[in-house]
Amino acid sequence: MDHLYKADAKFFWGAERPDDLPPATLPEVAFAGRSNVGKSSLINALLDRKHLVRTSGTPGQTRALNFFNIGDRFTLVDMPGYGFAKASKVDQKNWQILLKSYLRGRVTLRLACVLIDARHGFKDSDHEMLKLLDGAAVPTRIVLTKADELKEDGAGEKLMDQMRPLLQKHPAAHPELILTSSNKRTGIDELRMAIATTLGLS
Repeated sequence: MDHLYKADAKFFWGAERPDDLPPATLPEVAFAGRSNVGKSSLINALLDRKHLVRTSGTPGQTRALNFFNIGDRFTLVDMPGYGFAKASKVDQKNWQILLKSYLRGRVTLRLACVLIDARHGFKDSDHEMLKLLDGAAVPTRIVLTKADELKEDGAGEKLMDQMRPLLQKHPAAHPELILTSSNKRTGIDELRMAIATTLGLS
C-alpha cells in the first residue's frame, strides 16, 4: 500500500471560485480542518514529503481549494482552514460559498477527512463542517492531530471515548476516529489504509 502514497505527487490546480474547479476525473479525498490544526504537516507526512504542501504558523494562509495529483491514482484536495476569527467577513463568506459548492456538487469526491486538534476536541465550527458533509452525504473520517503534544498518557484514547457519542449526530461520519501525530508518524499507516479502502485502491 505504501507505493500508493510514495508515487509522484504534484500540485496541479487551485480554485478560489466555484466556477474555477478542475475537471472531475480521478477519485478525490479532501482534507478539512480549523486553521492551524496541522493539516499541511499531516498531508506531507501522509505522502512522505517534506514540502509538498506549504506549512505556515500563520492561520488562514490557505485561501483556495488546492488539488494534488497522487500518482494518477487519486486527487488529494487541501481545503481552506475554517474557524479563523481574524479573516474578513468577505473572505469568510467567499470560502463558505466555495466549500458548499464543492462539497455538494463534486461527483468524484469519495472521502472527506476532518482534522481535529487532539488538545482541544470538537469546536462549534467542526460540527458546522460535519453538518455540511452530512447534507452532501460525503463519507467522512475524523482525524485527530498533534497527539504528540498531549500531556498525559492515555489522553488520546480518553478523548476519542468522549467524542464517539457526538459522532452519532453526524450520519456521514465513520464511527471510529484516527489519532495521529505528524512528528512521530503515529496513525499515519491507519489513515493511509482508511483512505485506500474508501477509494477502492487498497
